[in-house]
Amino acid sequence: MTDTETHDGGEATVNTPTRSGFVALIGPTNAGKSTLVNRFVGAKVSIVSHKVQTTRAVMRGIAIHKNAQIVFMDTPGIFKPRRKLDRAMVTSAWGGAKDADIILLLIDSERGLRGDAEAILEALKDVPQPKILVLNKIDRVRHEELFTLAEKANEFVKFDRTFMISATTGSGCDDIMDYLAETFPEGPWYYPEDQISDLPMRQLAAEITREKLFLRLHQELPYSSHVETESWEERKDGSVRIEQVIYVERDSQKKIVLGKNGDAIKAISTASRKEMSEILEQPVHLFLFVKVRENWGNDPERFREMGLEFPRD
Repeated sequence: MTDTETHDGGEATVNTPTRSGFVALIGPTNAGKSTLVNRFVGAKVSIVSHKVQTTRAVMRGIAIHKNAQIVFMDTPGIFKPRRKLDRAMVTSAWGGAKDADIILLLIDSERGLRGDAEAILEALKDVPQPKILVLNKIDRVRHEELFTLAEKANEFVKFDRTFMISATTGSGCDDIMDYLAETFPEGPWYYPEDQISDLPMRQLAAEITREKLFLRLHQELPYSSHVETESWEERKDGSVRIEQVIYVERDSQKKIVLGKNGDAIKAISTASRKEMSEILEQPVHLFLFVKVRENWGNDPERFREMGLEFPRD
């Protein structure tokens, strides 16, 4: 297959062979993986919030750079699991890594190798795929500390390349894209040129609302909440009517989501509807409902809705 058009990130000339491949982003929670995927893709495909473990299943963001199609797999943060949901997320993250052509380990430079980062490095020793190390948030750390951190990480695992970036500002990100575009083997693209994610729109809409929920209530609402899109109706006037359910585990959590006089749920709905309208490029009528479902974190059906495999042991 050859590429004959001009794409973001560079110009592909007539008869230039196309390249393609999958990159799994792994790392500790809150290292900035979702922010980086959105930066690479140039659009919102993965939710970002202050809460740890926001990404629950593997999300794929699709980018075109020069003549290469790069499929980024944003995996859940890897941490020591305590609940069934935790275990399913960590299993999903390592499963995504095993399916990738290249593994990108993202480390928060401020946090360094504290916490789960060192355990991830130990586990990576047994992973055969090529690996690159990316140190994020470099604008918050002195240069000497960055080089020391990179050296320590490479003592655990021999990385093919090490990059230092800021996912928020974009500094250093083009260098990674150049490297991947040159490294992937020649081959056809996996997705149409204008596709930026493999998430169904119903699921993406649920992820958008979950992000707004966390952004609004991250200090008050426990991690145990979940959003599902229950109905999606395309209307004759070109708008779409969407109904979603926010599941929580206790009545006290329901009161938090609703807020005083319904203020919280109204603000969440307004922010979510605005972003959905921008992404869908059509008017959105969004209706949110809050339901209490005790112990939903042990419900196999909820796991399937999230794209996770329910742990059996």
